[in-house]
Amino acid sequence: MDLRPSAKAQDLLARLKDFMDAHIYPNEKAYAEQLAEASNRYAPMPLMDELKAKAKAAGLWNLFVPEEYGQYSECGGLSFLDYAPLCEEMGRVLWAAEVFNCSAPDTGNMEVLMKYATDAQRERWLTPLLAGDIRSSYAMTEPQVASSDATNIELRIEKDGDEWVLDGRKWFITGAMNERTQIFIVMGKSDPDNPSRHKQQTQVLVPKGTPGMEIIRPLTTFGYDDAPVGHAEMRFTDVRVPLENVLLGEGRGFEIAQGRLAPGRMHHCMRLIGAAQRSLELACQRAVSRTTFGRTLSRHQSVREDISRSFSEIEMARLLILKTCKLIDEQGPMATVDMIAATKTTVPLLVQTVIDRCMQLHGAGGFTEDYMMAEAFNYARWCRQADGPDQVHQMALGKQIINRFSGEA
Repeated sequence: MDLRPSAKAQDLLARLKDFMDAHIYPNEKAYAEQLAEASNRYAPMPLMDELKAKAKAAGLWNLFVPEEYGQYSECGGLSFLDYAPLCEEMGRVLWAAEVFNCSAPDTGNMEVLMKYATDAQRERWLTPLLAGDIRSSYAMTEPQVASSDATNIELRIEKDGDEWVLDGRKWFITGAMNERTQIFIVMGKSDPDNPSRHKQQTQVLVPKGTPGMEIIRPLTTFGYDDAPVGHAEMRFTDVRVPLENVLLGEGRGFEIAQGRLAPGRMHHCMRLIGAAQRSLELACQRAVSRTTFGRTLSRHQSVREDISRSFSEIEMARLLILKTCKLIDEQGPMATVDMIAATKTTVPLLVQTVIDRCMQLHGAGGFTEDYMMAEAFNYARWCRQADGPDQVHQMALGKQIINRFSGEA
């Protein structure tokens, strides 16, 4: 199996690395300071807007889009395999993907609109998203039910004349508080009595500012609020949108969710490899710069073992991602759910462990914002819940593998 990226992707990776060296790493401190000093942590950041303009000028914009949207990207049409090393490079700085208009949840939402929206819906929402003029949110998870089983969701979506009416609660809605977020893709239950549990759900487009939408509170993970993107708990009370705001059709919500989340799982894993690789590099630099018991950390056996183990695990995870990407390119996401599940359940936990070792080598400093590792650890940990918790994927994958090798139907 040839896992080498195309010549086009190799050229883009070289250009992306040059951009990171010139504009991203030198601005990490300035980004943190600008965010800390902001009167509104969820308002657009001047530095981010400056960097986005530079990325557009450098032809490093919308790296993920298919060829048919080439007018929005000089480098569109990349395969999954080609995109993986680019996504990894962006993942070395947690906020960098937004600079190139390649960050969650917008990439997943743009892909939903590309696949399932009408021409009118694309014109109104996809075009400004691709241009980077607005941002978006995807509202699926709910606080009062186990959303690991998406058929449990309770937010009601009912028809009333020529409108959909939404009532219910959502939480951990990424980007909801960001001032540039203008559109919400909301999943709810429209047909609770349908005998098929997977046809009870519908997804509709809800513009920001629609009466009845309320942000209850911002949420944190391990104390991080992830501003300026953030995660929110929301309430929908008699929220009304036109019937034409439905995506794909009534009862197609679960289908859309499956189509959206599979690529998103891979993108998270790609970015996590970048975070792990950078953590390892920082650990190696730390190991030769600090001395204990008369010798540098790098000469201690336990340190060498931790570095060796981390290097090997990152290489294994990267190869798993690349193989899965190759299979997605050849067979499509739905035919590759086993490998996507294997990747999703392996990479975040592995990266979490690698970053933990690298933090340990930095002593108490590893817990602080002086380094990128603590926030990256938080990212890896919540990826084990995001897009479906590991246990659900392992349960489905285990069943599939048992059937494959036992002959049981």
